[in-house]
Amino acid sequence: MSKITPLSGFPELLPAQRNAEVAIVEQLRRVFELHGYNSIETRAVEPLDRLLSKGEIDNEVYVLRRLQADAEAADAGIGLHYDLTVPFARYVLENAGKLEFPFRRHQIQKAWRGERPQEGRFREFTQADIDVVSRDELPFHYDVEVARVMSQALAALPLPGLRMQVNNRKLIEGFYRGLGINDPGAVMRVVDKLDKLPADALLGQMAQIGLSAAQAHSCLALAQIRASDSTFVEAVRDLGVSHDLLDVGLAELAAVLEGCRDFSNERFTIAADLRIARGLDYYTGTVFETVMTGFESLGSVCSGGRYDALATDGTTTYPGVGVSFGVSRALVPLFQRDLLTSTRSVPSVVLVALVDDTSRQASDALAQRLRARGIPAEVAATAQKYGRQIRYAERRGIPFVWFPGDDESSNTVRDIRSGDQVEAHPDQWVPPSADLRPQVVRA
Repeated sequence: MSKITPLSGFPELLPAQRNAEVAIVEQLRRVFELHGYNSIETRAVEPLDRLLSKGEIDNEVYVLRRLQADAEAADAGIGLHYDLTVPFARYVLENAGKLEFPFRRHQIQKAWRGERPQEGRFREFTQADIDVVSRDELPFHYDVEVARVMSQALAALPLPGLRMQVNNRKLIEGFYRGLGINDPGAVMRVVDKLDKLPADALLGQMAQIGLSAAQAHSCLALAQIRASDSTFVEAVRDLGVSHDLLDVGLAELAAVLEGCRDFSNERFTIAADLRIARGLDYYTGTVFETVMTGFESLGSVCSGGRYDALATDGTTTYPGVGVSFGVSRALVPLFQRDLLTSTRSVPSVVLVALVDDTSRQASDALAQRLRARGIPAEVAATAQKYGRQIRYAERRGIPFVWFPGDDESSNTVRDIRSGDQVEAHPDQWVPPSADLRPQVVRA
């Protein structure tokens, strides 16, 4: 049999890694739903004209076709979605008459993108998105809400430090217009490269699009402002630029920072970073990017922002604000370095031992009584000596072994980590809460 070659860009996890991913996804889901965000799932495919509407990803879309299908086949012209925003915009338009607005949504689902695989970038990956969408107008306080929800979710994750960097497109555009720049979008696209290019190169590119040396240096000075509190406002004012839109952007960004301050801890921080612009033109207000300490080369692992016209049917516009956490982008590099795993590879918390070959039915009945109370249990594979059954549990990572007695009063259970063994009743015994499900472990 020929050797199987891994398929690049399509990560698969070992059981202990998958347990950690499931636990983290469930943790995200709990926080999202605590804030009233509805869980939705959209289909895996969308029409190609919708997928290509952004224009810059046409070479990344996987087209879906049946083998031997001709050009007139019913599945012609569809492709796998490359993010969760495009299908969500379509979902809102298609179901607008059945949804209550503002509509809060969370969506944790796979997407596919035909880009060159590299660390943190995959052809198949999982994202966790939250959005609030309304009809015609969405009040600004939802920008603060979405930032708070994602901040609370990220602050609880057992990951290396996460730093959410927030800016506001109104602030940037107002500043540029205050400088007399007529095409703020072009400058934003240049400044968005600040992490990739040296300052001199950026100044050169700004000169190429018509900025004077003074304007270019002011734009660069704005992009270099960072602050974990509202002191960024004074720093911007010190640059001597004024514009009404700049005032709005400053106030909105300060409100987002203040709204998320309670969630800062040793694993999560949020700060104003006036370099962040997000290259996509549909962002109109708050914008987010998040980097993971020690893994800055991955780029942003959690991004998003305000979009006032992403979805429209020609007569009604559906503005929204949302953030997307790259589950695969953040977790897979940690798994690959053995920096993240779970306490065990199996869900089972108890192994019910076999007294002998004829006692399997009795052991199965004991295990079922434990399962009926929500305690994952399995029965030993063979009726070996108890020492070997204990070693079998150790290899599988099962923390407890149940030894059936002659009657219910003589059952015992052993914690094989400590060696402690106590009498136990199958309808009363419960494991410690930390053992009931595999727990995420950081190296």
